[in-house]
Amino acid sequence: MSSQNTQNYSEDAIRTLDWKEHIRRRPGMYIGKLGDGTFADDGIYVLLKEVMDNSIDEFMMGNGKKIEVTVQEGRVTVRDYGRGIPLGKVIDVASKMNTGAKYDSKAFKKSVGLNGVGIKAVNALSTNFTVQAYREGETKLVEFSRGEVVTDHELSTTTDKNGTYIAFTPDSEIFENYQFRDEYIETLLRNYTYLNKGLAIVYNGKTFQSKNGLLDLLNENMDAEGLYPIIHLEGEDLEIAITHGNQYGEDYYTFVNGQHTTQGGTHLVAFREAYVKTIRDFYNKSFDVSDIRTGIIAAVSIKVEEPVFESQTKTKLGSKDIGPNGPSVRNFILDFVTEHLDNFLHKNAPIAEALQKKILESEKERKAISGIKKLARERAKKVSLHNKKLRDCRIHYTDIKNDENGNSSIFITEGDSASGSITKARNVNSQAVFSLKGKPLNSYGLTRKVVYENEEFNLLQAALDIEDGLETLRYNHVIIATDADVDGMHIRLLLLTFFLQFFPELVKNGHLYILQTPLFRVRNKKKTFYCYSDEEKFSAIKKCGPKPEITRFKGLGEISPDEFKHFIGKDIRLEPVRLKKDVPVKDLLEFYMGKNTPDRQNFIIDNLVIEEDLVTQE
Repeated sequence: MSSQNTQNYSEDAIRTLDWKEHIRRRPGMYIGKLGDGTFADDGIYVLLKEVMDNSIDEFMMGNGKKIEVTVQEGRVTVRDYGRGIPLGKVIDVASKMNTGAKYDSKAFKKSVGLNGVGIKAVNALSTNFTVQAYREGETKLVEFSRGEVVTDHELSTTTDKNGTYIAFTPDSEIFENYQFRDEYIETLLRNYTYLNKGLAIVYNGKTFQSKNGLLDLLNENMDAEGLYPIIHLEGEDLEIAITHGNQYGEDYYTFVNGQHTTQGGTHLVAFREAYVKTIRDFYNKSFDVSDIRTGIIAAVSIKVEEPVFESQTKTKLGSKDIGPNGPSVRNFILDFVTEHLDNFLHKNAPIAEALQKKILESEKERKAISGIKKLARERAKKVSLHNKKLRDCRIHYTDIKNDENGNSSIFITEGDSASGSITKARNVNSQAVFSLKGKPLNSYGLTRKVVYENEEFNLLQAALDIEDGLETLRYNHVIIATDADVDGMHIRLLLLTFFLQFFPELVKNGHLYILQTPLFRVRNKKKTFYCYSDEEKFSAIKKCGPKPEITRFKGLGEISPDEFKHFIGKDIRLEPVRLKKDVPVKDLLEFYMGKNTPDRQNFIIDNLVIEEDLVTQE
C-alpha cells in the first residue's frame, strides 16, 4: 500500500450509514434489481409485495378477509382489515430497522416477512409514504418522505374498521421512468388468493378470489386442458396440484407461506424427488426421471415455521426443516407425496392409466432420439461453440442469478454484420451474442428429434444449456435481435415457434424478449434523435428544424457499434414475450405456423391497413 493511500485511510474514512441512506445507496440488497416496471421482478413490484406480505400475514393469522389495492398514476395504496399496527409503534414499524412482531413465532407462526426490513425499504425508497393504523375506534397517521418523518399526526377517534392503510409513491430518482403494469400486479395478487382461500383482494375495483386453491391456479394458468384431471392433494401445511400436458419440459409454481418462490428451493427439489419415487413405486417400474417429469405441470405450496430464504426478495427457499422441532422439508414432502399420491392413483384408475400412457410415450420418444442426442453433443463440441457461434460473456445466470445490472443476457442475431455490431458494442461482463446462420427451420409440428438433428437448434440449445430444464439456464434474458424488415420478422417468428414448441417454460417464466432498436435517426448539426416509431420521428423532425438528415435503419448491421451502445446499455428497450392465458399455444402456433395458408391470407387481407404518407402531410 502506498503512503498516500495509507494517509487517506484514517478515522475520517470510516462512516456509519443511517438506515435510510444505506437502503437508498444499496437498494439491491433489499429489493433485488431496480428496473422501471418492464419486468415482473422489477423493484416497484417488490415494494408492493413487501406491503402486501404484511396484510397477507394478518389474514393467515385469522384477521381480515379483504384487502383493497389501488394503483393510479404511479401511487400505490393498500388497505387491509387485520388487527392494525399497535398505535404507539406506527413510526417504529415503518422506520426502525429490525422492528416487527414476527420474531415471536407465537404471533406469526408461519409468516412471509420475518426480519423487519421490508416495509422500511418501501419507506426509504418512496418520495411519499403514508401509514395509518386503525384499532378499536382510534387511529394513528404518520407521513414520511424518503424515510424521514414529515408529519406525525396526533391520535384521533375513528369509526373505520380495524386494520392498516399504507400508501406510497416510488422515488423516480431511483426507479427512473417507472410504470406499473396491470398484468404483473394481477398475477401477483391472484397468486395470493390461490394460496389463501377465502381471501378477497380488490384491485382497482376488480375482485380476485379463489375457492379451490392450487386447483384454480393450474386451471387458470394452463393454456390447454391437461392429459388427465388435475390431481389435487391437501394436507396440513402442504398443498399440491399435478397434471401433465403435451408440452416438453417441466412447469412448476412453488410457494412458501404464500410467497411465490420463482427460483424454487428445497421444497421444489423435495417434490421432484418424491414424485419420481412415488411413480416408480406405484407402477413398480424404474422409469427414467425425464420420462416421468416431461410435460408435468405442478403447483406446490408449503408452510414453514421461520423460513430461511436465500435473499431478501424471498424467491428461493433455503430452509432444510419445517420448523425448529419439525421434520426436514425433504422428509415432510416425501412422506406426504408417498402416501397421498399413491392413495389417489389407487382410487382413480383412469387417471393412473392416462399418466402411465404419457410416461410410456415420453420413454418411446427419448429412446428414439438417444443416439441422435449423443451425436449432437459431439457435434456441438467439434464446432467449437464458444468461439464460432457464441461470443460468450463472463457472468452467467447460473453463477449469480443477478449481475450488477440485474441480468445476464444473450442476443440471438442473424448474420455476421448484425452480430458483429452487437459484439463490439456489448458489455462483455453480462452480454453474450449468438449468431444464427440464415433462417431457422419452421419447427411447428415436429418432435424434439429436430432439436438434435438441426445444427442451429442443437447449438442454440447447447449455448443456453436448457436441454434438461431451466435450472441450468445460463442467461436470464434471452433476447431475439433481428432486423426490422420482413425477413427479420420472419426469423423472429421462427425462433418464437422453436421456443414455444420445445421450451415453453422459458417463455412462461419471463426469460424471452424482443430487442427494440430505432427505426430512424433524425439529426442536424447540433442534435441527434433515435426514433422507435413514426410518431417519434415526426416529433424529432419538428425539434431539429428545417431539412434534417433522416436515416431509416433497415438492418442491425447498418447501426455502428458506437451507436449500438446506446441501444443495449442502461436504456435498452426490451419487449417481454408474454402469453395470454385465453390463447392456447397450440392453436396459436397452428394458425400462424401450420399449413392453413388460405386462412392466413384471409386474415392478412381482413386486417390490412394502408396508411397515407404522413411526411407529405407535414
